[in-house]
Amino acid sequence: MAKQSCDGCGKRVRIAGGIGDLWSFENASSGGIDLELVDGSQHFLCFDCIERLPDDQEITAEDIAAL
Repeated sequence: MAKQSCDGCGKRVRIAGGIGDLWSFENASSGGIDLELVDGSQHFLCFDCIERLPDDQEITAEDIAAL
């Protein structure tokens, strides 16, 4: 089981797949996703931080920093 830190809150969340799951046969889902934003930046966010992003605008690195 691999983990990665959320770029918004810093919480370490599970990443599904990878060699760790091959040996453990764990079927749990990921706790976040990688996002490629309109400004060209890429960020890994947990699902809680994704829900905190604004719905009425294109998301940029400034929005991630504001989390």
